[in-house]
Amino acid sequence: MKLPFLIWFAFVFVTEVQAGPENRTTDGFSLPQPGHVFSFPRDYGSHDDFKIEWWYITGHLFGTDGGRYGFQATFFRSAAIQPKGVAAGTNLPAFGNDTIYLAHMALLDVTRGKFVHQQRLNRRGWDAMSATDHLNMRNGNWWLRMTDTNRLTMTLQGSVRGQAEFRLELTPSKPLVVFGKNSVSQKAADPSAASYYLTFPRLGASGQVVWGTSTNEVRGQAWMDHEISSSQLGTNQSGWDWCCLQFTNNREIMAYRMRRQDGSQDDYSTLSWVDAQGNVTQLPSASFRMETVRTWRSSQTGAVYPVEIRLKTIDATTGQPVVFLLQPLAEDQELAGEGRLAYWEGACRVRDEQGAEIGSAYLELTGYAGNLEQSLH
Repeated sequence: MKLPFLIWFAFVFVTEVQAGPENRTTDGFSLPQPGHVFSFPRDYGSHDDFKIEWWYITGHLFGTDGGRYGFQATFFRSAAIQPKGVAAGTNLPAFGNDTIYLAHMALLDVTRGKFVHQQRLNRRGWDAMSATDHLNMRNGNWWLRMTDTNRLTMTLQGSVRGQAEFRLELTPSKPLVVFGKNSVSQKAADPSAASYYLTFPRLGASGQVVWGTSTNEVRGQAWMDHEISSSQLGTNQSGWDWCCLQFTNNREIMAYRMRRQDGSQDDYSTLSWVDAQGNVTQLPSASFRMETVRTWRSSQTGAVYPVEIRLKTIDATTGQPVVFLLQPLAEDQELAGEGRLAYWEGACRVRDEQGAEIGSAYLELTGYAGNLEQSLH
């Protein structure tokens, strides 16, 4: 689903988003439409006629020294309210307020038990941009680019407060998949609460991680989401629990549990399997449950997060019930202190019912660090 939603939320949902004429919001932004046909490489890039968009990459890396890392890199584009009489998506002069770029980087050193993160915010201009015809974006010296359109290879560069940095080459080992029904991923009953949800569910990753004066060659696997939207949450939803699982048998799961204000699971929650060939099977809300096994309380925000969960669902291939345990590689993977709202985004291992480690995952937990609406005012 993925985005560090709670910080970005303040830019997007201060005012209510409703559908307007011609499948647009009342402030003129486009809404996802059923049956949309994607065109690449253009659709890897920015869609400025939509209000919000993000490119999200997480992964597990293993160093030549035996170390293990988890990383997150997210680039956001958020359109500001256009001046009266100017159409949504219209480019204004350089350094205008038409587009805001938020980016977030995080790195976990499992071996040393260190977790660092940083947020960066810039207006459109010389220090932040996103191309509209291909994948190329930058926020300061952080960037993500597609460097080979035949192999679809991407290069990612990030850093965290001068303490750590990483530069990775990412190459898909599976085709791009589209989550949702008939091109649209619906998040709530409101027709506007939807997105185009494009994902590379398995990327080979290689490169370097630098921590202080130590440079380590790394290899591993990553997951990449690209969502295009103008609204996401429904009025009765308080947040979500999202996860991506990459199994050693070359299958994947993406699931999100949309939480209502009373804590129950919204009917627009969903789980999708991706098979070894890249085919997607989407299951409805009633087909899965996320059960809390263990919680962790943040000393910084006081929020209590369900950092270890048991995922119960149906195997899309066999039709039989299956259970997976997601265990965090470190409890403190909360991203807080840089915005008014905090969330937990963590690298996890995946175990089966017998306790065998069968894959890796990332888990995102939003809406636990206070009332979202109150935090925006």
